[in-house]
Amino acid sequence: MAKAATLAASPAIPRAQNKWMIAAAVAIGALLELVDTSIVNVALREIQSSLGATLTQVSWVVSSYAVANVIILPMTAWLGERFGKKPYFVFSLIAFTLSSVLCGLSTNLPTLIVARVLQGLGGGGLLAKAQAILFETFPKEEQAMAQGFFSAIVIAGPVLGPTLGGFIVTHVGWRWIFFINVPVGILAALMCLIYLPKDEPSERARGGIDWLAISFLAIGLGSLQTMLEEGQSDEWFDSPFIVALAIGAVLGLALFAIRVLRSDRPIVDLRVLRHRSLWAGSILSIVVGMALYGALFALPLFAQMIMGYDSQQTGLLMLPGALASAAAMPFVARLNRKVDPRILLTVGSLVLVAAVMMLSRLSPQTGADSLFWPLIVRSIGTSMMFLPLTLAAIGPIPKHEISKATGLFALTRQLGGSIGVALLTTILAQRNAFHRTVLVEKLGAGDPGVLERLGTLTGGLVAKGFDPETARQKALALLDGMVNQQASVLSFGDTFTLTAALILCTVPLVILLGKPSRGTAVSVDH
Repeated sequence: MAKAATLAASPAIPRAQNKWMIAAAVAIGALLELVDTSIVNVALREIQSSLGATLTQVSWVVSSYAVANVIILPMTAWLGERFGKKPYFVFSLIAFTLSSVLCGLSTNLPTLIVARVLQGLGGGGLLAKAQAILFETFPKEEQAMAQGFFSAIVIAGPVLGPTLGGFIVTHVGWRWIFFINVPVGILAALMCLIYLPKDEPSERARGGIDWLAISFLAIGLGSLQTMLEEGQSDEWFDSPFIVALAIGAVLGLALFAIRVLRSDRPIVDLRVLRHRSLWAGSILSIVVGMALYGALFALPLFAQMIMGYDSQQTGLLMLPGALASAAAMPFVARLNRKVDPRILLTVGSLVLVAAVMMLSRLSPQTGADSLFWPLIVRSIGTSMMFLPLTLAAIGPIPKHEISKATGLFALTRQLGGSIGVALLTTILAQRNAFHRTVLVEKLGAGDPGVLERLGTLTGGLVAKGFDPETARQKALALLDGMVNQQASVLSFGDTFTLTAALILCTVPLVILLGKPSRGTAVSVDH
């Protein structure tokens, strides 16, 4: 009876000609959400100047979106069951598009932050539901190609954000990074209305809403995400604010877990984590998120700090890697149909480690040509990890639990990115201070090499017309700048080395992942 009920509640399998239209429709929605996680980063200075805010205040334009996003992600399965998958996905698209308009029209910072919260709440429903819809739309033997298509968007989206944002901010203005979402959002909503199969809300998800559980979830995840976003700027646990957030995160998530595990109709079904492939895959997903989003944070920072690139040049530097990911995905999808995804995942991890170690050898002379191949190799490694991990973690899950699993799985990747950025930011600051201290100690005032370099710089400045004392002071400042630059380069190398070590430490978890069967329908048995 349970099986029959589940089958009856499931939407009809779409006609073959509609499947890829469904995939395109939901992928456009997911792409909107992913691009907006990073597109704002390149416009912060312009927004700060336009709205008269400080850099600390304007950082909340990014943080508010991320906090709202992680709060809604685990609830997407419950919301889809309560209102219907199609209505909820279309509603999320409309909410995201309208809030994008509000972002672009904002005349002060509070309005923009509120609009970004609404945008994050709408966007959170797009990524997880898009992946769940694809799993439910395509038969088992076609899931590798469908998820490969989706994974290319997930990897390329955050990279395209800075590229597109840099071009728009440079040539049009920061408000258009939000207005550009409007025609794309309308197109995606119309396609979803036309092609997504109609489904009815689940009676099981009807009834009263557990507002207490939602409050615990909002407090727990909101505090955790805010702590990760603001920790480094507030000097972590030296700040009472960060300590309060840490307490809120622990208490909120603990009370939330107790509440939903005791509920017959939980808003987030944590019981789905009983599947070994999901909890092991979620841990690996955190690491993939750290490697993907952490590198997307560190490399643009290196390009701007050391190479002197502006936001548009930085975006173009990252673009070939995004294109390489998109190009590699169809080949990875075909391989996945013939090779155990756990083998591909292991190989991909090792390729990614090799790429990260190549990046660890950065120097002040590193240019775009030196970064090209490491970025290409990194993209290929990430592609080989991303798709097999998704299929190995979600593939063995019974079909009626896929929505619950994809929401939690997407959350781990998002949190992994936040943890990666927070961790790398902290390590960069600490290692930069360490390397500067070591370099200053080695460059003693009586060192012949230092005296020779200082004399050369002073002589060059005197030749340009400066008096000897002014030339010496300027030469000392230039020498100090060189020390700072070298310390920064060494600290970037340390972060990449740590990332490689972290990836290697989690590779053994691959053996815990399930091996999804091929060519058979997904089980719907309870």
